[in-house]
Amino acid sequence: MKKNIYGLLALLLLITTNAVTAQTKDTSATTIQFRVEGACEMCKERIEEAAKGKGVQKADWDIASKMLTLHYFPALVTINKIKTRIVEAGHDLLNKKAKDNVYNELPECCHYRDENKKAHDAENINTDEVRGIVLEADKKGQFNPLYQASIKWLNTERGVLTDSLGYFNIPMTTSSNKLIISYIGYKSDTFTVENPSTLKVILADNQQLQNVTVTNTRRSSFISTISPIRSEIMTAKELLKAACCNLSESFETNPSVDVSYNDAVTGSKQIQLLGLSGNYTQLTVENLPGPRGLATPLGLNSIAGPWIESIQLTKGVGSVANGFESIAGQINVELKKPAVGERLLANIYINEFGKTDLNLNLQTKLSEKWSAGLLLHDNFLNNNNIDFNKDGFRDLPTGNQFSMVNRYQYNDSKGWMAQFGIKVMKDNKIGGQTNFDPKQHQNSNSIYGLGINTNRYEGFAKIGYVFPQKVYKSIGLQIAAINHDQKSYFGKTIYNANQKSFYSNLIYQSIIGNTNHKFRTGLSLQHDNYNELFNTTNFLRTETVAGGFFEYTYTASEKLSMVAGIRADHNNLFGAFLTPRLHIRYEPFKGSIFRISAGRGQRTANIFAENTGILVSARQLNIIGAGIGKAYGLDPEIAWNRGISFDQSFRLFNRKASLAIDFFRNDFTNQVVTDLETTNEIRFYNLKGKSYSNSFQTELNMEPISQLEVKMAYRFFDVKTTYGNELLQRPFVSQHRAFLSLDYTTGNNWKFNYTITYNGQKRIPSTLSNPIQFQREAISPDFYLMAAQISKTVGKNKSMDFYIGAENITNFFQQGVIVSAANPFGPYFDASLVWGPINGRMLYAGWRVRLK
Repeated sequence: MKKNIYGLLALLLLITTNAVTAQTKDTSATTIQFRVEGACEMCKERIEEAAKGKGVQKADWDIASKMLTLHYFPALVTINKIKTRIVEAGHDLLNKKAKDNVYNELPECCHYRDENKKAHDAENINTDEVRGIVLEADKKGQFNPLYQASIKWLNTERGVLTDSLGYFNIPMTTSSNKLIISYIGYKSDTFTVENPSTLKVILADNQQLQNVTVTNTRRSSFISTISPIRSEIMTAKELLKAACCNLSESFETNPSVDVSYNDAVTGSKQIQLLGLSGNYTQLTVENLPGPRGLATPLGLNSIAGPWIESIQLTKGVGSVANGFESIAGQINVELKKPAVGERLLANIYINEFGKTDLNLNLQTKLSEKWSAGLLLHDNFLNNNNIDFNKDGFRDLPTGNQFSMVNRYQYNDSKGWMAQFGIKVMKDNKIGGQTNFDPKQHQNSNSIYGLGINTNRYEGFAKIGYVFPQKVYKSIGLQIAAINHDQKSYFGKTIYNANQKSFYSNLIYQSIIGNTNHKFRTGLSLQHDNYNELFNTTNFLRTETVAGGFFEYTYTASEKLSMVAGIRADHNNLFGAFLTPRLHIRYEPFKGSIFRISAGRGQRTANIFAENTGILVSARQLNIIGAGIGKAYGLDPEIAWNRGISFDQSFRLFNRKASLAIDFFRNDFTNQVVTDLETTNEIRFYNLKGKSYSNSFQTELNMEPISQLEVKMAYRFFDVKTTYGNELLQRPFVSQHRAFLSLDYTTGNNWKFNYTITYNGQKRIPSTLSNPIQFQREAISPDFYLMAAQISKTVGKNKSMDFYIGAENITNFFQQGVIVSAANPFGPYFDASLVWGPINGRMLYAGWRVRLK
């Protein structure tokens, strides 16, 4: 473990020294970007060739955004000479137009004027107008036009929207010289325009522009307004509001997702979405399968927070292109990319319990076409005396986890793109009673302990081709292979398991006639081989699902769009099945968006991995109605999800605000019921009766004063399942939850975050047949949780962050969380009845450094 730490620190020192040295080299070149009209790959070659010459180090023209990026030496050549060469080659600029005879001689595919039929050139500027273009800078430094950005004079009703190419023109007014630029997902800002002119506005953090400086920053989390599929995007900025050591802690500032412990001793966590456990939420990493199957209990802990670039959260059913397993929703995690972002990011975190996290992200460009990235993570905890409720058990297991991602990315700028890599995770945990020593007490009846040793290896690859002259058409292949191996014991209970998986997904997308009618279709394969040993019983399963899908996207107008998809799959255990899904978006008025969704989801339950209560209690396992040739003899879980949502953007306190309301309902036609209602027994059986979930949530985002972001939310759950013959509220689910988050940023780079959540009462499975000393209340109390963080960004290039924070500030934790803790080998021992925090207040501090 120490070798891991010293190795990471030594590598950090070496890379930092090299990076600082590299920053001192060659600063005489200047980088500039401007729009050049063109249409295809031949245009790209012609424009770049025309731009190159004496004094030009590099020229790169992007087909989609029409932006040319130039690296040149002003001492050797002027920008006007470069632009003249481009115009003489037949390509228009914003304020210069190529001669018609030169343009007409271009190949037909290069006739960009015929393609857009718009003459956006400065020769036609009205002397009483302000005209320009609004662009968005992406992570690669490329600029993309923003459609329907709002341009408005301050304190007037005079405003316009940008067109599909990002252009706008707005008449001057004597009432104001303050022009407001706004776009969903960004904070609005105002700047001064004294005279009619042509502007280029780039929405990016504190970026210097050619004609105007715009200090707009993207909101840390926002909902996509264009897609019919409603997705919330949580950016890296949102993740920095809390420590976010791993994925499970990334949702602490999100009101839609609950994160709780599976039990009181293993340290594993699960999410809840729409009132259902995380088993029903499809977790993907860059649209490849994420932790699933045996990795379910520890999967959220296996993705390091500093690795994450963004998270896309979709409630309800997602796209059929991503599979059939999403029932409550989908969470897709985007990791830091090799070709973009920081060359180096290092993070050190430590809390008062002694838990330490070390992270190192390295990225480098190997050549014009190849990039490489290395993500490293190591965490450890050696303190075996964390016992807040004094029951003699460690609240958190000790041990060490090391994980890494090494990948390579290829882009030839001619349509071909690829990436491949490996992932490795080694996780060793020891838990149980505070005086447990595995060398002395393992397999004994004197001291209770547990050990979980996990080794996970993944290989993945993606390859795709975008047709240069038809950028709407592409084909891609995704593949992944996983080997997950776990050796574990829980007191006298043995659980050893291995999972081997292979996944492939071939996707082709194009249009039908025009871009109002898009489609994507493909074939997929998911193969899983499970080998689980529970005490002396072996559970073997080989499951192969092969299928195809077709998804059609129709854009009737700016107001109405739809995504309709269907999958047809065959499961070797359960036969053939169809998965239809539908999403509709309607915007009757600007800023008022309605969405509806409906569809089917199906998954296979993994009863041991998804219910660690089997392993950490004296309950007897009982699988009822088992059939032959199925997963544990049980049927697949099938549910239908319907949802409706409304998103409204408006002005409040003269700043942008938004209101979101959504309602989702799940109805199970079959469910593998986990029944804890009989004391000393855990039963699994196919649903006989009703099982459903209703979820209602409303959320308000606003900025009452400059730089203070306020997020308020309320959520109501009604989740019931038939246990035996009785329809009961699902245990450990709070019906009522309220959420408040305050984020304030000062002008000198101090950031303050405060979050408070109210959790209502939860039903607890009955313990009435236990002796009275081992009984628990039927309903938990309600409680509040508070967290706060303060961070300071320093350095010449704002390259370092120092942060301190506190979780569970009120020091609330569940008392008596383990039933019969004093006799863990007795008949009433149970560590699965967790409804609240199992440890109290925790303080932490950390340091983060970036080199771009």
